[in-house]
Amino acid sequence: MKRQRFNLGRTPAARRSTARTVPLALALMLGTAGVLGLPGQASALPQKAAYAYETTALSASSANLSSGMYSANGILISVNDGKVLMKKNINQKVYPASMTKMMTVLVALENIPDLQKKTTLPASMFAPLNKEGASMAGFLAGEKVKAIDLLYGSMLPSGADASMGLAYAVSGSEAAFVKKMNQKAKKLGMKHTNFANVTGLPDAAHYTTVKDMSILMRSALKNPTFRKLITTHRYTMSPTNSHPKGMTVRSTLSESAPTLNFKGGRILGGKTGYTRAAGLCLASLAVKDGREYILVTADADGNPWSKPYHILDALKVYPKIRK
Repeated sequence: MKRQRFNLGRTPAARRSTARTVPLALALMLGTAGVLGLPGQASALPQKAAYAYETTALSASSANLSSGMYSANGILISVNDGKVLMKKNINQKVYPASMTKMMTVLVALENIPDLQKKTTLPASMFAPLNKEGASMAGFLAGEKVKAIDLLYGSMLPSGADASMGLAYAVSGSEAAFVKKMNQKAKKLGMKHTNFANVTGLPDAAHYTTVKDMSILMRSALKNPTFRKLITTHRYTMSPTNSHPKGMTVRSTLSESAPTLNFKGGRILGGKTGYTRAAGLCLASLAVKDGREYILVTADADGNPWSKPYHILDALKVYPKIRK
């Protein structure tokens, strides 16, 4: 089956659809898997938004920054002032895949006052996730897990089990938690985003834009715990009734990246995503010459066994930034 994607105005060669026959359960190494028709293109965004973005055409430097990108969609912003330095199809709707979990984690952080509090993971939540072939952190039915460990399990290995655990801990169900996610998106000014689940599993009603994802990430980084979560690359969880020695989880970003260093800086962290419909996606934070930047890209060809084109894009774009 070929991956469906938008007609983004690229050349026929660049719009190629790569056949993928890899089993679903394995395809979730960097996110979740599935194929659905992508939602339509977003209309022009209103001038008023949560953060001030340039509305005029960017200079030639934007074209230089995006030159040679594998990803069909991308936005580069300065963390300090939200200034857009590069844009490529930033208002076009895309599937966020597991970048979704940034919102899941942020909403959980804002609704769980005690991160040491334990939640018992109900057996009922595992069957649907296993059926979809969702990526898992490794928790088991009936396991009593601290909220902080669910946060790391959601962010680092992209565990759908951890994300669902957070939803149950806060709202008692995924549906009730998703309402909070959409309320938060609206509050942030994410005008072209709608969440249908907490994991990023494909759904026609689950979509965003790279611009909206940059708004989310910039806001979330103001939360010190979120910043720590997204910049951590390895974490050992507390012992539980199911894992008496705890579990060690690793970031899908650092596990997949050939390097996190580039000339003049380093990628500090980020959240990867992958579905056959969404392609390879990445929301990353980097420091270059002492300044922090966010790059969000989506819809790069490839899969978890190919070259990490989404990460290669980041390693290509960040070094080009000039003050």
